[in-house]
Amino acid sequence: MGETMALLTPEPHRPGTPPRFHADIGGAESNVAVHLARAGRSVVWYSALGDDRFGRWIHERLSAEGVNCVVRTDDDRSTGLYTKEPHPRGTRVRYWRRGSAASTLHRDDAAQVWRSRPRLVHTSGITAALSESAAGLVEELMKAAPEGTLRSFDVNYRPALHGDHNADRLLDLARCSDIVFCGLDEGQALWGVDSVEELADLLRGPEVVVIKQGAEGATALRDGELWFEPAPTVEVVEPVGAGDAFAAGFLDRFLNGAPIPACLAEGARSAGTVLGVHGDIPPREVPSPVDWETGTTPAQGSRP
Repeated sequence: MGETMALLTPEPHRPGTPPRFHADIGGAESNVAVHLARAGRSVVWYSALGDDRFGRWIHERLSAEGVNCVVRTDDDRSTGLYTKEPHPRGTRVRYWRRGSAASTLHRDDAAQVWRSRPRLVHTSGITAALSESAAGLVEELMKAAPEGTLRSFDVNYRPALHGDHNADRLLDLARCSDIVFCGLDEGQALWGVDSVEELADLLRGPEVVVIKQGAEGATALRDGELWFEPAPTVEVVEPVGAGDAFAAGFLDRFLNGAPIPACLAEGARSAGTVLGVHGDIPPREVPSPVDWETGTTPAQGSRP
């Protein structure tokens, strides 16, 4: 459950000519949904979209990946949009999401989520920062899940979105989950911790704590035991989306009852496939162009 936005990335162009943009979609939770659907899982993505071409295109793209989209359409608000601008010091991301359709998600939407009877519900700190009502929905999902439903939470700290005032809320939500994903750098920025051990001690409560350590790898803790998995050796093209792929790989193996080292290994492998490509999700094939008359793109291959 969470917001997915349209993404525009500028293409190279000659000075003096109008800029051209490559269109795509991006959303932390829907990235996880796509990876799990490609792994053969039955996946539902719940959100709200505007009644616009971007919203219809997002719905089409995710549906083509085998994700069942349960979406509330908002006639008065638009679908969120963001841009990626390549820069010598790293990719610069700008958002146009304030007041988006997804910001109207609220606690009452949890009833629709539970109708799917999910074995696992996954969301993130990004959704919790969209609005007070969206934060209420995340709290409902993490604190009032039906018995037997696993709760997965990715902190997904975004400085421009969260600000200092969200640190306590993110910590509370993380502690309420069964499986929490958090980067060591996120723990340092949010709560001032300096080590894996300090962050693990802070994130007490979940059955499994997974701490991502960037280029070093990732550590998982469960029942007092600790495991470490080194990061894959790949040529990094763009890091955006790798954390979502890691979470999906880990969760897929966890749902199979695999031991934690196997879950970490699959998370690392999945992240490696994203680090080597542009965009959040590796393409199945050459992406199809968008039909801006209908706001859709043709289906991109069959489900595995």
